[in-house]
Amino acid sequence: MPSHTENKGRLAIVGLGPGKREYMTARALKVIAGAEYVLGHSTYLEPLEPLLTGKQVISSSMGKEVDRAQQAIDLAKKHAVAIVSGGDAGVYGMASIVLEVLEHDGADIEVEVVPGVTAANAAASRVGSPLSGDFAVISLSDLLTPLEIIGKRLEAIFGLGIPVVLYNPKSRGRPHNFALAVEHARHHLGKDTPIAIVRNALRENEETIITTLGEIEEHEPAIDMHTTVIIGGSESRIWKRGDDVKGIITPRGYHRKYVY
Repeated sequence: MPSHTENKGRLAIVGLGPGKREYMTARALKVIAGAEYVLGHSTYLEPLEPLLTGKQVISSSMGKEVDRAQQAIDLAKKHAVAIVSGGDAGVYGMASIVLEVLEHDGADIEVEVVPGVTAANAAASRVGSPLSGDFAVISLSDLLTPLEIIGKRLEAIFGLGIPVVLYNPKSRGRPHNFALAVEHARHHLGKDTPIAIVRNALRENEETIITTLGEIEEHEPAIDMHTTVIIGGSESRIWKRGDDVKGIITPRGYHRKYVY
């Protein structure tokens, strides 16, 4: 990819990052500027309104991802099309859906996946350097993945002692999945393990809380679907300036190689 064809159509699957244009890549802005059609969930299209003048804009709701992907593919057979996704299109985004539908459709069109800042990166940037080395990302949504499988993955990941980023940590429909993650974390990590709770990372009404695994329940009311939770690994520590807590640092190992 991209695969070049003789027709004039092309399809871009665009990661928008957190939502503000200042955090979109130059490539994302260029692709959207060159698109005749822009498709996406209404939540992601709204911040793009100043960029969409003169374009055909097709908005659809949550749960219509497959239909949206097929419509984008059909249009891209003759037109320049951008289908947008929050964060990075390849991380819990639209890329896999669109590519699977395209594979089934069999259309030979030019496709480009445009990367964006995903929630793990956005949240980490607000709390120091919690993801400096190896880390894992897992979604707690059991809409597409059975909770039993999520539980097995959590147990395996926390057993590695690396930082873990939790997407979709808590919603009204599944208020107990986050507690399951905390339970698995406590099997392997101490009560002083640092945790960052970042709501609306790099967006309006951003909120950041630094706490520990031993005190996480005190802050559960702040956790919802707009929140990314970073649970530190075995070497992660609270980052302070004087007595002020600034965030989390996960050392990369330089402290073992150099004296400073």
